[in-house]
Amino acid sequence: MYVSRMTSHLDLPEGRLAYDVHVPAGPARGLLLAVPGMGDLRSTYRHLVPLLTAAGYRVATADLRGHGESDTSFSAYGDEATAGDIVALAEALRLDGERVVVLGNSMAAGAAVIAAAERPDLIAGLVLSGPFVRDGEIGAGMRLMFRLLMQPAWIVPAWRAYLPSLFAGRRPDDFAEELDRVVAALRRPGHRRAFARTTRTTHAPAEAVVDRVAAPTLVVMGAADPDFPDPAAEAAWIAERTGGEVLLVEEAGHYPHTQRPEVVAPAVLALLDRVTAAA
Repeated sequence: MYVSRMTSHLDLPEGRLAYDVHVPAGPARGLLLAVPGMGDLRSTYRHLVPLLTAAGYRVATADLRGHGESDTSFSAYGDEATAGDIVALAEALRLDGERVVVLGNSMAAGAAVIAAAERPDLIAGLVLSGPFVRDGEIGAGMRLMFRLLMQPAWIVPAWRAYLPSLFAGRRPDDFAEELDRVVAALRRPGHRRAFARTTRTTHAPAEAVVDRVAAPTLVVMGAADPDFPDPAAEAAWIAERTGGEVLLVEEAGHYPHTQRPEVVAPAVLALLDRVTAAA
């Protein structure tokens, strides 16, 4: 059993970030901050949270700026801006100066790498799910096509059609309902423009500092992730650069934490236990 606080907001100079904190029924052993990728919502962790809180951990789930219930008033979006938000959230939510483990999916994984490299005093560990830590080798034509698809005028139907393809393998039973929530959030005022701006991010800043990550790192990659030509090779590259470990999840695409939470949770808990014991 666990208790979820009502949605809260962290005030930043240019706007607010929405987050929830899920608290175990007994004493908490540490904090995991979970951040979704672009075009997604903090509810992407809905199946993972109960498994982590049952083991005694506090879990905070946050919406990206310009997504979900966060504001769209920010002047910058993408990896570096999200890294700053991760740091701000971790500082605001930690208790008694504790260090925080960060779980980032997709773009947020690159942001988590930047945060860990810049703030080793704050970030105690990383879980990188379906991680973009460097820019892929995409041709100019494909890049232009994606930019055109992600224009605010038609980004809602384009994303609704494209997102299911990223769930290669198993889908959660409530996938249709969650897709409706994602689309409804995109239709909120200002969110289409914010999402379009987020899609223009570069992961080069994450690649530039990945070798500086000293925190224990778990790379979680769906074996069928369609965002990578060779998911296993990409996961191995990230693990080599961070000195981390790889969990290759079968029957999962870009969202292994949602598609196979029963497989991902034990590995995440092993990292949390190791970090907690070291602290």
